[in-house]
Amino acid sequence: MAILVDKQTRVIIQGITGREGKVRARLMKDYGTQVIAGVTPGRGGEEVHGIPVFDSVAEALEEKGPATASVIFVPATLVKEAALEALAAGVKMCVLIPDRVPIYDLLEILAVASAREAVCLGPNTLGMVSPGKALLGMIGGRAERAREWFRPGQVGVCSRSGGMTSAISYYLTKAGFGQSSIIHVGGDAVVGLGLPEIVQYFEQDDQTEVIVLFGEIGTTQEERVADLIQQGKLTKPVVAYIGGKAAKAGTRFSHAGAIIEGDRGSYESKRKCLEEAGVRVVDSIFDIPRFVNELLRKN
Repeated sequence: MAILVDKQTRVIIQGITGREGKVRARLMKDYGTQVIAGVTPGRGGEEVHGIPVFDSVAEALEEKGPATASVIFVPATLVKEAALEALAAGVKMCVLIPDRVPIYDLLEILAVASAREAVCLGPNTLGMVSPGKALLGMIGGRAERAREWFRPGQVGVCSRSGGMTSAISYYLTKAGFGQSSIIHVGGDAVVGLGLPEIVQYFEQDDQTEVIVLFGEIGTTQEERVADLIQQGKLTKPVVAYIGGKAAKAGTRFSHAGAIIEGDRGSYESKRKCLEEAGVRVVDSIFDIPRFVNELLRKN
């Protein structure tokens, strides 16, 4: 299996006629994702890489049938309008690519999504890929590279860093360990699906045997993963790396969400909580394949 996205996922792209939308539409289509339509107001009737463009989500779905997910490539100030349009049309997953989405806009999107039993990934995410099945967003850069770097397997990868999402998956592939799904949750302080939610998806996935997690300072996502393990809600083995070891309180580490406030969200807090829950926390990402191998052999 896989989580969130597979061969049956039907995708629309909002903002498909923009610079990023065009490039990433090609990536997704070339990878094999079922991209059924694009949406840009005022550009209906055009095509992008053979994908028909419509003026609205409602028009796209009326013409092409239901969509599972919308990948949104619009300016940050227009994300709310685009996401709410998709949710109102019955789309059950929005992938919010842009960063700097206004926080109150995001909170409104998440509230509407929850009321409609839908989910959002991001904002500030590269997206996700279930190797050999489908890709949403911009992860991997090019379809050829994505096929080379990511291979089907038993390791679920989730990360708060876009670059490290790809790097960890690449090193796992080079060591002979494929991935069930690869998810970048986004680097902002508030996101839709965070690490605690993603690991619970992996817990329910038959293909996933080991979870690899890349965390960093700021927020309490990693501590909440540790809580899930302590509560018996996450039983699959986890290997984790935490970035930002040298950062001091008040320091922002790369991402908007990676900032320590007092003792909350610190490297020490995250490592202590995870290790007490039985997670193998490594000091180098290059150690990850070795411990994944040990855990897979043990299973």
